[in-house]
Amino acid sequence: MSTHTFTRHDVRFDSSGDDCAAWLYLPDGVTSPPVVVLGHGLGATRDMRLDAYAERFAQAGIAALAFTYRHFGDSEGSPRQLLSIKRQLSDWDAALDHVQTREDVDRTRVAVWGSSFGGGHAITVASRHPELSAAIAQCPFTDGLASARALGPRGTMKVLPSVARDVVAAARGRAPVTIPLAAKPGALALMNAPDALEGYLALVPPGGTFVNEVAARVAPTITTYRPGKAARRVVPPILFCITNQDTVTPAAETLAYAKTAPRGEIKEYDAGHFDIYLGDAFEAVVADQVEFLSRHLQGA
Repeated sequence: MSTHTFTRHDVRFDSSGDDCAAWLYLPDGVTSPPVVVLGHGLGATRDMRLDAYAERFAQAGIAALAFTYRHFGDSEGSPRQLLSIKRQLSDWDAALDHVQTREDVDRTRVAVWGSSFGGGHAITVASRHPELSAAIAQCPFTDGLASARALGPRGTMKVLPSVARDVVAAARGRAPVTIPLAAKPGALALMNAPDALEGYLALVPPGGTFVNEVAARVAPTITTYRPGKAARRVVPPILFCITNQDTVTPAAETLAYAKTAPRGEIKEYDAGHFDIYLGDAFEAVVADQVEFLSRHLQGA
């Protein structure tokens, strides 16, 4: 397989009146390439290694659009650090709509790629867009109840007072009451597994846009979000990349959901939730993803 050089473009697209910031990677010398849309996980921004995946896809001749959700990073949206599942899914739809307006990609060969919480979104989006050519869900969040069990009852109880205060703040039009996205074990956060804080911060580049906090009101909605249930309704081929030492999105539940996808493919990795973005684990998973996308987008 030939390796292409590529050019990265800064782009923005509208999502319900706010701009989402994105990078578009176009492989040089490829006319009307297929395109994959990439979205990240819980509170993460596109500069937290989405660029690494996008570069590999572009080198394989596949254009890539990596975006940051509204309310985070350098995308618009007020209040800041607001994680709304409904709004994030709208951002995915807006990204797909943006692709359909572009003349520099093949609008008939489109895939979605999501990781962690974004991996759950990728399942949901793929179930709603049967016209897609392919989908990838990497270490996906598939079941809020399973992730709540991973956090544990004590961790869940610690979050509740902040949730109550944030709900009141929202009702009164005040700034959100925030909690950390990731923290050390036992500390207040949405994720406090032993590898969560160190693993998350390892993805942040110098001068990155990531802020380790989120409006607390999202916590109950995460618990009731079960995108894995949509896997059985996904029409396009979908690749599930599952980390079998996952402390955030338990692998057993993800594997069970993945097996319900009509055209699902499953790859398992001896790695933790945050290991997959770096080093040997990254090299293994991105090679599998390039092969999968090349097969379904390029017929390779």
